[in-house]
Amino acid sequence: MKKSAGLLLFRRGTNGIEVLLGHPGGPLWAKKDENAWSIPKGEIEGDEDPLSAAIREFEEETGFSVEGDFIALKPVTQPSGKVVHAWAVHHDLDAAAIKSNLFSMEWPPKSGKMRQFPEIDRAAWFPIDSAHKHILKGQAPLLAQLAEKIQENND
Repeated sequence: MKKSAGLLLFRRGTNGIEVLLGHPGGPLWAKKDENAWSIPKGEIEGDEDPLSAAIREFEEETGFSVEGDFIALKPVTQPSGKVVHAWAVHHDLDAAAIKSNLFSMEWPPKSGKMRQFPEIDRAAWFPIDSAHKHILKGQAPLLAQLAEKIQENND
């Protein structure tokens, strides 16, 4: 079973709580928007601590390092079977300034040509309510957990 870890950044915007999501790079995702965005995340390497992996992957995929009070969310299982460990953290950054690492894939298919694409081709802040239509279905429970945690802190 594959495991990955990531960070769900949130901030208080003019429309309430907003979350940062990344759009996957590469030609397979180029024309997809609804249920295509993800929290910045990646594979946990060996016996790596999941939170350390989440922080490392966030930096690799966005070019930003994040500090703060990390709020553990319950892991979710995506339809592929991959388990995603996530932490929410209150942090603001300029989504337009992200600089993602690259991955290689054969493109076009069966062409024998390897091309490089960014893991995240863009990032954006979404009001938490409308983020549900953009985030991958398997990660949507993370938004509900975040909303619940924020509500608990406001009570």
